[in-house]
Amino acid sequence: MNLPNYITLTRIFSVPVLIWILSSTRFTSIHGEKELLASALFIAASMTDMMDGYLARRRGQITTMGMLLDPLADKLLVAAAFVSLVQLNPRIVPAWMAVVIIGREFLVSGLRSIAASEGFTIQASELGKIKMCVQIVSVVAAILDHRWLYWDLGLFKLPIDAIAFLAIWVMVALSLVSAIDYFAAFWSKIDRHAVRRRRAFVLSRRRKRDVAAT
Repeated sequence: MNLPNYITLTRIFSVPVLIWILSSTRFTSIHGEKELLASALFIAASMTDMMDGYLARRRGQITTMGMLLDPLADKLLVAAAFVSLVQLNPRIVPAWMAVVIIGREFLVSGLRSIAASEGFTIQASELGKIKMCVQIVSVVAAILDHRWLYWDLGLFKLPIDAIAFLAIWVMVALSLVSAIDYFAAFWSKIDRHAVRRRRAFVLSRRRKRDVAAT
């Protein structure tokens, strides 16, 4: 175990805490305590996703355990957030949206697992990085929308409801587009990989025939 892995574990441990805060009656929404605490926890947990990867690369501490735990922590956090939001704020996050978003996460994990078993990797695309930023905005806005439709900041009113509605639809669109992008990258690489294996097989057969002929 190293520091990046410990940071990843804190993200995993934050998942049941997030679910507890959003579903528990111990926290009230009179002054928005539940929403503010859950939003702060989700933002902090999301930030650890960047921290652990950065530290692992900088310190040269990329391990097999870290490669296993990091995507697992991401999927658990996303699933926990959107499943909880279906119950907390179904007006903004209906069940079908949660299924699309969570399904995309597990589809990408499956493609990466198959790619790893075939000996190649699929790098995270720019769409995936944009999706992560939109994911934070959409989850936090949907949580805050449970208590506030807008924040009166004096000079202007921050339309939380409009931001949550727009962000969640952008999140769904990015989930679909990035899933297609990952699948296209996977198909391209596995197709080239299959071609190389066929060529290697044919060359091996030819060498065996040449050896037998001599």
